[in-house]
Amino acid sequence: MTQQFYSNGKLLLTGEYAVLDGALSLALPTKYGQTLTVKELDSSMISWTSLDEKGEIWFRTSLQLEFFRNSDVKIPIEVENNLLTSTDKVAKMLSKILLEANRLNPNFLNGEMGYEVHTNLSFPRDWGLGSSSTLINNIAQWANVDPFALLSKTFNGSGYDIACAQHNRPIVYQIKHGNPFIQEIEFNPSFKDNLFFVHLNRKQNSREGITRYKGQEFDKVSLINKISELTEECISCTEITRFKELMNTHELLLAGILNLPPVKKNLFPDFEGAIKSLGAWGGDFVLAIGDKNTPKYFINKGYKIVIPFAEMIL
Repeated sequence: MTQQFYSNGKLLLTGEYAVLDGALSLALPTKYGQTLTVKELDSSMISWTSLDEKGEIWFRTSLQLEFFRNSDVKIPIEVENNLLTSTDKVAKMLSKILLEANRLNPNFLNGEMGYEVHTNLSFPRDWGLGSSSTLINNIAQWANVDPFALLSKTFNGSGYDIACAQHNRPIVYQIKHGNPFIQEIEFNPSFKDNLFFVHLNRKQNSREGITRYKGQEFDKVSLINKISELTEECISCTEITRFKELMNTHELLLAGILNLPPVKKNLFPDFEGAIKSLGAWGGDFVLAIGDKNTPKYFINKGYKIVIPFAEMIL
């Protein structure tokens, strides 16, 4: 028997960091995502192969099913010279995800059959569109467990990326009393042809960004209220001039909290439009609000990945 699962990638338009504390946030599922294909094998192993957007293998491992039936068994990783390689770290995290899925559903990986598993990303891993969250959601579907619970036991985070993985339209996302509130909305601005997603040529570690955010002292209630109000106005905004103002206000709010310069001031001070950070500050994608010449501006600056709104967002 062969099963296949798919999850959407994600971008957080409003509420980065503040979403962790309950701010109403606007999240956008992307046209890029990840597929997980599972085929039963007559073996006692999980044979795992991960493919990138070019169809090339970037990770491969084999795991003994016995490990998931005996939690006292150590994660099976060969360590050379007492140092974990990047591949070892991926194997260790994959083992943890599968083990936690098994703990949430003891029937998962508890049969007689082994598995041949392939994952296939449709976007480069350094884009920051959710290679981890799409994997978590796909494995949760395979294991028939709550993906938010699986996320909590592995990567943690706010869960907006899991919500995007499951929805094919823009959503508002908010943590209420510890639980995710998700609502699909209409977000198809008349000025979407002026919106571009620009990759900053580097991958940002979101966990490091979260640690920085949590280490700051500020009026949390005030920030949550301001971000939530910005999100609501952003959704209903019909004028590009006002939309730029909202994005600039949001950027300055977080810059003050994080004690970091806004990305426009830091990298693109001569850009005539507006620029807003997305997700963890310092890497991955930013939103640029400009005109038909915007792609040329960034390409000339050495930022060659410039994706129009309509090509990125579901």
